[in-house]
Amino acid sequence: MGRGELTDRAWAVIEPLLPEPGTRSGRWRDHRQVINGILWKLRTGAPWRDLPERYGPWKTCHERLRRWTADGTWDRILAHAQVFDDGQPVEWIVSVDSSIVRAHQHAAGARKKGVPGGGAVAAQEGEALGRSRGGLSTKIHLAVDRRGRPLSILLTGGQAGDNPQLLNLLDAITVRRGPGRTRQRPDMLIADKGYAHDSTRQALRSRRIRHTIPERSDQIVRRGQRGSRGGRPPAFDPQIYRQRNVVERCFNRLKQWRDLATRFAKRAAIYRASLLLIATIIWLS
Repeated sequence: MGRGELTDRAWAVIEPLLPEPGTRSGRWRDHRQVINGILWKLRTGAPWRDLPERYGPWKTCHERLRRWTADGTWDRILAHAQVFDDGQPVEWIVSVDSSIVRAHQHAAGARKKGVPGGGAVAAQEGEALGRSRGGLSTKIHLAVDRRGRPLSILLTGGQAGDNPQLLNLLDAITVRRGPGRTRQRPDMLIADKGYAHDSTRQALRSRRIRHTIPERSDQIVRRGQRGSRGGRPPAFDPQIYRQRNVVERCFNRLKQWRDLATRFAKRAAIYRASLLLIATIIWLS
């Protein structure tokens, strides 16, 4: 096993979830060899054409990544890894945050056909690309459990705000607890001041989600100016808030893979699939 390749333990979990390695024209190239090739590409950030020969043709690895993105294989693999019985079940103190990654110039230029509204701007928005003074960028919105293991991942353009994506991020958490049963609601949500909006707190209360989110300074001033009418400050536990760093540590682990630290993929779906694969590796490591 080479550096950064699938361990035997991870392969034992992933292998049963992959399509049968056979077609009418013959057998597919070995799945483990192909996934190791994809991992080499994600670890190094090198162009696909530079893939070492030991992983087989680069087109095979790229096509397998694209094919399994389209049919939801990567989502199923991560969902299975999240409930894999390794003695460390999901801990439902959930931390959320976002991080911006710079998009390489090769990430732009995806085909505009079929994008609502048409045009280059619409194509960029549809592929989670945003433009600012720093150039093209993508924002990763991430929710992790208490151990810093990914629960859900969303992509937007780099200029998008954090708060509007919070409920979508929570809705994307679907950890299976048994036949036909899934769980989405955390015991506690931890987030920074970027999510400190009154409407957000109200939405979390309506969902019966306890949360620890600090107030912004302008909110404190405005409440103080209203006197007794300003009401009590929202509940905030500084000891619990200290646990929020697990989501930042998870971002650090994801960005150790150079192909994720800088986005090279034109399609947002392919980039997200790469994140899902590495998230699975984090769960099984």
